[in-house]
Amino acid sequence: MSQTDIHSQIHQSILKQQKAEDRRKLMLNGFLLVLLLLAPFVIYPVFLMKILCFALFAVAFNLLFGFTGLLSFGHAAFLATGGYTTGYLLSNYSGLTTEMGIIAGTLVATVLGLAFALLSIRRQGIYFAMVTLALAQLVFFFFVQSPFTGGEDGMHGVPRGELLGFINLEDNLNMYYFVLAVFLGCYLLVQRIVGSPYGQVLKAIKQNEPRAVSLGYKVDRYKILAFVISAALAGLAGSMKSVVFQLASLNDAHWHMSGEVILMTLVGGMGTLLGPVIGAMFVVNVEYQLAQGPLRDWVDPILGGVFVITVLAFRSGIVGEIQKFVRKNLG
Repeated sequence: MSQTDIHSQIHQSILKQQKAEDRRKLMLNGFLLVLLLLAPFVIYPVFLMKILCFALFAVAFNLLFGFTGLLSFGHAAFLATGGYTTGYLLSNYSGLTTEMGIIAGTLVATVLGLAFALLSIRRQGIYFAMVTLALAQLVFFFFVQSPFTGGEDGMHGVPRGELLGFINLEDNLNMYYFVLAVFLGCYLLVQRIVGSPYGQVLKAIKQNEPRAVSLGYKVDRYKILAFVISAALAGLAGSMKSVVFQLASLNDAHWHMSGEVILMTLVGGMGTLLGPVIGAMFVVNVEYQLAQGPLRDWVDPILGGVFVITVLAFRSGIVGEIQKFVRKNLG
């Protein structure tokens, strides 16, 4: 058998494996989509919308941390900025449509993300994380002091309004399918980014940044763009959340929220597409269940314990461990 025939067989084998993997992904995505469409008839829609908002937040963070290798401790700033901007505009400008208020909140968070990126992107490792944390704390204190945010009381009574002028978002079912559509669109966008040549460069930067520099890539530009996209999606999650709950609060701007999205990403599976979604679902459910029982004062310690166990024993997260098991036992 010639060398050409061997290469041809290897290539065909790789193509078959890729097609089989694509079919499995398509079947899984279809199954999950059906579950999401039917879920509000079984589970309270507002609770599902909370999961979707935090899932989008985690997906946004994972693009930066899981695929680019940049650990930001300041992502809560973008979540809160989107929420406060949308809440303020919808509460004070009755002629503004809900979708325009959400777009405005996302744009403001995007601009803030660009400012954060330009100030922090030249730092690496713990220095990058500390710079983002410091900048986020400045944003937090701005929201504490600003009269339009309501301070520690938060911004209440944000109107949901109507989508496109005729879909009543006061109806929880309508609101759920709107949030679901936005989430799915953003999830597919991140999936496309990760699978694109740009996404491959981000992975290369994460694995070996000096090597990426030596190959001629302007890594700072790639990282800035990844940061801005991540901030925009986080701001969109905050904007959606403020409309769903008709509330924007300081909790979304606190450093604790930045830690929570890290936990969601690690528990679900850093560097996987579905991991942050599963992680957000897990963390939100645990918080809700514990808050309803006698352990309500132990939510943070218990989540801290989950974080420690994940880092020590299950570093690939839920989705990552499942993927390793499937590859090992099912090929």
